Amino acid sequence: MEKIRARLNIGSKAEPVKLRKRKSQLYSKEETCPLDNGVLGVTVFTVAFRLINCFLVQTSFVPDEYWQSLEIAHLMVFDYGYLTWEWTAGIRGFSYPLFFAAIYKILHFFTYDAVQLLYILWILQVWLPRVVQALLSALADIKLYCLIQSLEHSDVAKWTYLCQLCSWFTWYCCTRTLTNTMETTLTTLALYYYPLPGSKTHSSTKYLILVALAVIVRPTALIVWLPLLVYHFWQEDNKLKLITHLCLPIGALTLGISTLIDCIFYGKWTLVQYNFLKFNVFHNVAEFYGSHPWHWYFTQGFVVVIGPHLPFFLYGCTLASKRYRIMLITIVWTVMVYSCLAHKEFRFIYPVLPFCMVFCGIALVNLRTWRRPAACALLVSNLVPALYTGLLHQRGTLDVMGHLQTLCDDRDPSTPPLPEVLFLMPCHSTPFYSHIHCPMKMRFLECPPDLTGDKRYVDEAERFFADPHHWLRTSFPYKSMLPTHLVFFDVLEMELSAFLDRNRFMRSREIFHTHVPEGRVGKSVLVYQRH
Repeated sequence: MEKIRARLNIGSKAEPVKLRKRKSQLYSKEETCPLDNGVLGVTVFTVAFRLINCFLVQTSFVPDEYWQSLEIAHLMVFDYGYLTWEWTAGIRGFSYPLFFAAIYKILHFFTYDAVQLLYILWILQVWLPRVVQALLSALADIKLYCLIQSLEHSDVAKWTYLCQLCSWFTWYCCTRTLTNTMETTLTTLALYYYPLPGSKTHSSTKYLILVALAVIVRPTALIVWLPLLVYHFWQEDNKLKLITHLCLPIGALTLGISTLIDCIFYGKWTLVQYNFLKFNVFHNVAEFYGSHPWHWYFTQGFVVVIGPHLPFFLYGCTLASKRYRIMLITIVWTVMVYSCLAHKEFRFIYPVLPFCMVFCGIALVNLRTWRRPAACALLVSNLVPALYTGLLHQRGTLDVMGHLQTLCDDRDPSTPPLPEVLFLMPCHSTPFYSHIHCPMKMRFLECPPDLTGDKRYVDEAERFFADPHHWLRTSFPYKSMLPTHLVFFDVLEMELSAFLDRNRFMRSREIFHTHVPEGRVGKSVLVYQRH
């Protein structure tokens, strides 16, 4: 009887029932995606993947990846380099090049007066900025994965992650030292902290700081973020606090710091963001470098950038829940705004590509039976353009700089006589001192736009290609003034043959550039040396 009474707790004081404490994953405000959920493995793989990505992209894309970042940083640290017209007009900010200048300064500190390390320094100067950018892009990939994992079940996060990694255009761009690449990285990081409906990782302070940095790096980042900022303002309960406690202080602080940096390096009061809008939007100076019809992004630009992901993106748009509607609005808005500008480039809409990957991931999850075959097809169809554009297409203009670097005297680069190089190519076809790191005399055909309103204005590059022999005669009236080396595309070789023979120039190197020559750009880059 006692045993039965003890088991039934009859006549004894009942102990309170203890319930197991459990944190709600639905309403928790703590950042999810802890290391014990497998993100450590994702992090290691992503970093390794992006580093491989970095070293397998050995081609050039657009001049800005050198002339608006590394070249300026080289000038800031080593006191020789070249400033393009954008810097004399004050439409570019020094904040972004300052990031790479810090890297160069560290390298310079460790190799100062170490002549035997100059070649190693040159290799590091070319690759280290890209390695750093690759690591930042890897961080953005991880944050995108964590964001979707916090919003959806793990399958959606995994397939979105796969779509992000296998995107050929992301592979092609994410390790380059372009302002568009940094803008995309900062935008993806900011999206992780953005207050999407149901988000458990949101932080208004963090995302607004990242948005402000993106706008400092490239003012057009505001185009992407305008609908998102308006949506946040509309959904916010305490709108006044959002404006006065977050938006205004963060905006004023970042703008003030960037303006201070610009004033120091320009040596005068300069508001870069205003100058950027004045020249590129109000005066439409960018049209000088080419224009496209209004529908170009819809018929070509967006189709090329998203590539084989396009059918998955369109299918995902029909399946996505309402919480992603603001992301879809942002994509459409961005493409429409850029369509209104005359000058169009693929890279301008790169910041919305991670947004598109979310819809692609949703589409893959819902394919069920055809999921794996579709993913394999997506991977293979992106692999071909990624490897071709990264390893072959337009590599000659980079390879030739490695050849020219060997012309410097490794024992003492400051000892004359140094070679003199003349680039007879479309302007800014190659990098410059940032990829040589040697104070040899170099000259290229310049092509600044006309800022005076002179309708008869013709830039130097156009004058040369209109009549190469006349330009060479007037630019070098005496043989003693000729450079020691000429660099040009093979399409000019026949036209310059008489000049080359008369002045005893001999071909010293032919470097493959592209399988698709177009206009003034040939299949190969030629180097001629004077004997």
